[in-house]
Amino acid sequence: MLHRNGLVNVRGMTQIPATLIPGDGIGPEIVQSVLQILDAIGSPFLWETAPAGLGAIATHGDPLPASTLASIRRTKLALKGPLTTPVGGGFKSVNVELRREFELFANMRPATTLIPGGRYDNIDITLVRENLDGFYAAFEHYMPVGDDHKAVAFSAGFNTRAGCRRIIRHAFEYAVAHGRKKVTVVHKANILKALTGIFLDVGREIAPEYAGRVAMDDRIVDACAMQLVLNPWQFDVIVTTNLFGDILSDLIAGLIGGLGLAPGANIGTNAAIFEAVHGSAPDIAGRGVANPAALLLAAGLMLDHAGLPELGTRLRTALREAVVTDGVRTRDLGGTATTSEITAAIIRRIG
Repeated sequence: MLHRNGLVNVRGMTQIPATLIPGDGIGPEIVQSVLQILDAIGSPFLWETAPAGLGAIATHGDPLPASTLASIRRTKLALKGPLTTPVGGGFKSVNVELRREFELFANMRPATTLIPGGRYDNIDITLVRENLDGFYAAFEHYMPVGDDHKAVAFSAGFNTRAGCRRIIRHAFEYAVAHGRKKVTVVHKANILKALTGIFLDVGREIAPEYAGRVAMDDRIVDACAMQLVLNPWQFDVIVTTNLFGDILSDLIAGLIGGLGLAPGANIGTNAAIFEAVHGSAPDIAGRGVANPAALLLAAGLMLDHAGLPELGTRLRTALREAVVTDGVRTRDLGGTATTSEITAAIIRRIG
């Protein structure tokens, strides 16, 4: 039975329709791990499995089939394994196309220390990345010179005032909702005076609305990168443009141990897609050694988004206890555990 709020009643249990994209490379392995862990807490999701990426070309002739888009339109919620975009052949990035198709304007990338005692400890930074504009709009072309048809490469980016307002307000609202104290606007307004100057201007326009609740400061992107290495604890929430956000979020992931611990949430007005930030890692696919932590943390964000933060907290707590207290770690975290072993350890902690 489908209720007006999109929930489904199955045998007396309310479930939330959601699209599941297994992905490529290690995707199906870590997705299976996450599904097992979600089942252990009593998964609220009613999954529609949908193809995308390299594998979808073989079955549908398209890395982003119409049936997958239709599923996300129905459910408005998706968990996505890592995808491989084919090189050549005119195929665009599936991740970028999903963001554009569903206007997923905010890419949320929280980074929190899982394993204590490292070079950087007690990290807790959320990067809010504008997802649709900037240089990643990819208005690119070549200009021929003589016999060289690709002698000069051009790329044009854009930021709209409306888009800047939307993402910066989202960052401030996130800060208020999560008890954060400061939002740092990152830009390159000293050089890209129009393209990122508009971003800084909007930040200064919006910040007074949150005076007394959330402070605002700003950083030039290169200075921000340096300061993230020297003193990351000065940062709380960072909001920035598409290209800068892509770069800085990987840097921040390095502070907590790498992309294997980095979840991502792509949020739009009418849909949300959750994912691990890392790639499909085809070199270790099928070997049973992949770390499911990033995708599991993304599933935790998905539970938070669905209004079930207590279940998200249970996932994060079980992961921390398995990795830190029990010492069950995959190779990327300095251990020897397989995917199935860390999955079992997390499930034991859920009890």
